[in-house]
Amino acid sequence: MERVSEELDLDAQLRIAVGRLNRRIRAEKASDELSDGQFSVLALLYREGPHTVGELAEAERVTPPSMNRRVNSLVEGGYVTREGSPDDGRKVIVRVTDAGAAFVTETRRRREHWLNKRTRALTAAQRETLRQASVIMKELADS
Repeated sequence: MERVSEELDLDAQLRIAVGRLNRRIRAEKASDELSDGQFSVLALLYREGPHTVGELAEAERVTPPSMNRRVNSLVEGGYVTREGSPDDGRKVIVRVTDAGAAFVTETRRRREHWLNKRTRALTAAQRETLRQASVIMKELADS
């Protein structure tokens, strides 16, 4: 019984720590004009290239109407464009603009700087523990 309790305690501690760290890192953005959901779409487009609204909705696990609202906001802000598909005139392709790419690049720079500043303050042993834990956490996230 004690073993199950220890595992649940580890699960709770990990969930809380990952959630708090994630929220803290997400706070480091180029500006506050985009929501986390909008930035997630922008970063996906920057990383993977053009997508349809349906593909974006599937990737972000939201409904197509919800994704359409996100894309509309990004278009209005000049971060993405909508273009007709050369293969199928009924499809619309969403593509990141230079302004959108710059926003993603600056946000990533700020986030990496914030995290690097904190990890440099750790001991070598702590950094090695984090290196090992990051591999395990990636496996958990990919499962």
